[in-house]
Amino acid sequence: MTNPYVKQTIENEVGYIEFFHPAHNSLPGDILAKLANTITEAGQNEAIKVIVLKSGGDRTFCAGASFKELININDEATGKVFFSGFANVINAMRKCPKFIIGRVQGKTVGGGVGLASATDYCMATKFAAIKLSELNVGIGPFVVGPAVERKLGLSGMSQIAIDANSFYPAEWAKQKGLFTQVFESTEELDAAVKAFAENLCNYNTEAMKEMKQMFWKGTEDWDRLLAERAAISGRLVLSDFTKETLKRFK
Repeated sequence: MTNPYVKQTIENEVGYIEFFHPAHNSLPGDILAKLANTITEAGQNEAIKVIVLKSGGDRTFCAGASFKELININDEATGKVFFSGFANVINAMRKCPKFIIGRVQGKTVGGGVGLASATDYCMATKFAAIKLSELNVGIGPFVVGPAVERKLGLSGMSQIAIDANSFYPAEWAKQKGLFTQVFESTEELDAAVKAFAENLCNYNTEAMKEMKQMFWKGTEDWDRLLAERAAISGRLVLSDFTKETLKRFK
């Protein structure tokens, strides 16, 4: 069993940030905090011009929040802190002055869809089906909703949020604007991500920084908004419905 990690490597001015958890890359609070900090630091590191966000393993990009932690939430304050984990990562990505390229090699669920949506340019394999499964356990995609809606539009986001049991294929996510390209294999994806990221390093970093601010215009209130959303999830996770549902996952 490999231990969970967040690691960063720099190659040809590209900062590769990789996260991993043996439970399908589901993310507990400590890994989310480390991920948010690593993204913030990479944004300030002058040796890095462009960031690539990726995950370890080959089957799943990110299975969302850690159910193990979810099951143990017994009060609203703890719930809010737990759900703030994804909020903090999304806000770190939003505020980072550098373009973040997403490299999505496999299935993505819940909070993972939020991470993919918060990248500035996202490339995937054909195995990268997406699902917003939150309603299944009695909560909703409140924290990741704004990021997902920003990429998929309200119509696309509400479709997958309501149809919480279905995986939507990578091709669908591409049509909706979440993925820019979909590749046949992880090898092809990695080659394309590397070439694309390294090419971006040739551009004016000031121009890219200004462009990033332009792209994220209108999200200035997300620190407050996502905290409010985390509180909603923190409340709902204590409902009898959710407690009963989560027992099945024990």
